[in-house]
Amino acid sequence: MPGIGPLTASALVASIGDAKNFDNGRQFAAWLGVVPRQHSSGGKPTLLGMSKRGDAYLRTMLIHGARSVIYRATQKADPDSWLVKLTTRRNKNVAA
Repeated sequence: MPGIGPLTASALVASIGDAKNFDNGRQFAAWLGVVPRQHSSGGKPTLLGMSKRGDAYLRTMLIHGARSVIYRATQKADPDSWLVKLTTRRNKNVAA
């Protein structure tokens, strides 16, 4: 997988153990702390910034991998890829 090297893969295996503990990727992302924190009441959802809970080292490794993938995608000559379009709309750190 692009952006996942041996260090990140070993950190994932060490911290998660068995990935079958999570039903889907959204639950893993919530455990890791990379989804928006939710503060809702009265049927009005309010999504705040990243919660930053979970394993900080693992989250840092995944963000660095995403930054390297973004860098490589902007170097290629394909302006129609979804990642290049995302980085034109948003900051590269936000996209990562």
